[in-house]
Amino acid sequence: MKRFYHILLALTLMAGPLNGQTIINRDPVISEMVSAVSRDNIESTINTLVSFHTRHNLSIQDDPDRGIGASWRWVKADMEKSIPASDGRLSVEYVDYIVGGEGQRIKEPVDLKNVVATLKGTDPEDDRILIISAHLDSRVEGDADNTTFAPGANDDGSGVAAILEMVRIMSPHPFSATIKFMIVTGEEHGLLGAAHMANIAEKEGWNIVAMLNNDMIGNWQSSGTLLRDNMRVRVFSEGVPAYETEEMARTRAYTSGENDGKARQLARYIKETGERYVDQLDVTLVYRNDRFGRGGDHTPFCRKGFTAVRITEFNENYDRTHATPRVEDGIEYGDLPVGVDFEYVRKNAGINLATLANLALAPFSPENVSVNLSGMSNSTTLYWDKPAQGKEPAGYYLLIRETWQHTWDKKIFVSDTEITVPYSKDNYFFAVQSVDKVGHESIPVFPAPGRRR
Repeated sequence: MKRFYHILLALTLMAGPLNGQTIINRDPVISEMVSAVSRDNIESTINTLVSFHTRHNLSIQDDPDRGIGASWRWVKADMEKSIPASDGRLSVEYVDYIVGGEGQRIKEPVDLKNVVATLKGTDPEDDRILIISAHLDSRVEGDADNTTFAPGANDDGSGVAAILEMVRIMSPHPFSATIKFMIVTGEEHGLLGAAHMANIAEKEGWNIVAMLNNDMIGNWQSSGTLLRDNMRVRVFSEGVPAYETEEMARTRAYTSGENDGKARQLARYIKETGERYVDQLDVTLVYRNDRFGRGGDHTPFCRKGFTAVRITEFNENYDRTHATPRVEDGIEYGDLPVGVDFEYVRKNAGINLATLANLALAPFSPENVSVNLSGMSNSTTLYWDKPAQGKEPAGYYLLIRETWQHTWDKKIFVSDTEITVPYSKDNYFFAVQSVDKVGHESIPVFPAPGRRR
């Protein structure tokens, strides 16, 4: 006999009508980590990256003070400073690759390096991997111009600075899952370094739960329209997956789940978690994989079927992006530190840190989440299996939203693995996530159709 479980409405943290209280429960350890992100450190890192003159992929590699080589050596050394505090869990390495040749944007073969810091999870049975990425290389207008001053303060010095802060702050803390902090090269010539890492992940069978690509998270003013905003940040996520099997396509069509793929669930998770821990910052969900007609380092991961999104500033300044530094008709061009709001970068680093920390501490997501199709009813029954790996969840949240809403409206705590609620599956979407006793939640799982016997 179906039972209506006692429900606990909790944590209505997403955008919606402000007709009730918002309850915010923060893990004090994660709050302390978020508070430790330093605006001054971010400014110092960005100024150091700018001092390398150019980080063009074809710039000099053996100069101690200039070029792409000097910059990746400095990044690696900075990450390695956190090894002693990690109790042996942090390792830092170069990941070398060769790109270039006839018919490619880089005309001749060149050796490039990604810098990857791995914070090993404490549970040997936990194979989950979380990735955060930013790109090191910079450029001006000319694709092959490897000598002109290309400061790259925002694009993507801001993303690199945020990640270096996260390595410093998170390394002393134990997490069940493994976190990889990736500083990649080759982005400005075709997402080359990220594509190399995505190929490795596919070949080695990494269990990637989430990939967060941070690219330009420091500019607060738009060119042309003169908008100013350092209180909003965008998260781009794909709808129809770039990698989709015929079975996935059938399920998506059957459930009308084009707005509920894994990337969209991750984007909503970033919004809820980020706004929970970082004040004065709204996360805006943009329902496309990237900016119109453009791409970022999360895209190679999406193409391999991994769950990946892009985090980026709300406004772009095209007087600065890829522009040769100069002053012309009273306008300052070039991606210089003066165009970066370091406090804005600090806040954006905070939403990334809060997301990674919560996911790395959370239970595995529930498995085989299904919505029951047996019989006709204005109530809906969902059922699922507990995770086969990791710690036992303290329970689960059933997430509910009306079909026209873009974020989850209600969270219902369930201690069992089945629930019936008086909401019609015609009018509502559902998902289920695991939660531990402290409140760390997994990424929600959108249900597939099923029949409960």
